[in-house]
Amino acid sequence: MKFDRLQQGITIYKNYARISGFDTQLSSTKKRKFDGKILLKYSVCNKEGFKETPRLSSEWGVRQG
Repeated sequence: MKFDRLQQGITIYKNYARISGFDTQLSSTKKRKFDGKILLKYSVCNKEGFKETPRLSSEWGVRQG
């Protein structure tokens, strides 16, 4: 979806996420090289990119996961 202003898009997605029961975070950005204008900004689920922490096996003391 394309928005006239970056803040407008961020606000709409934050509101949608809140109503839907999750939260968002801003992710990577693509900028135009010659003037630095933001062309693309990703808004992702706030759980995006998190990995499960390794667990220790109580039987062998070996990392799993």
